[in-house]
Amino acid sequence: HVQLVESGGGSVQEGGSLRLSCEVSGYRYKSYCVGWFRQAPGKEREVVATIETDGTTIYADSVKDRFTISKGNAKTVVYLQMNALKPEDTALYCCAARAGVRSGCILDSTKYPYWGQGTQVTVS
Repeated sequence: HVQLVESGGGSVQEGGSLRLSCEVSGYRYKSYCVGWFRQAPGKEREVVATIETDGTTIYADSVKDRFTISKGNAKTVVYLQMNALKPEDTALYCCAARAGVRSGCILDSTKYPYWGQGTQVTVS
């Protein structure tokens, strides 16, 4: 079965950087979308960034030019490089996966069937 495991979270000061990793195993579809989502206490889950099989990426406006989503050489790892972190970036970050669609990655988190447990990011 499909498993996703996140790592790389932690506590940093404003302006700092972190790199999150999402290791995906058991995924057998030829095409995919992997997304990073985050949820802060008392707020709804929101999309941060997505990447599809061909490398096409989508970013939330709030993280454009600060965050970069990428695939690792092993193709089973997806990274989220986060720079210039702000206190409002504090949240539980989760990666999720689904089969790819022709129209591009879906940003609706409810359409992703596979999820990791999440990794906490705290910016002070």
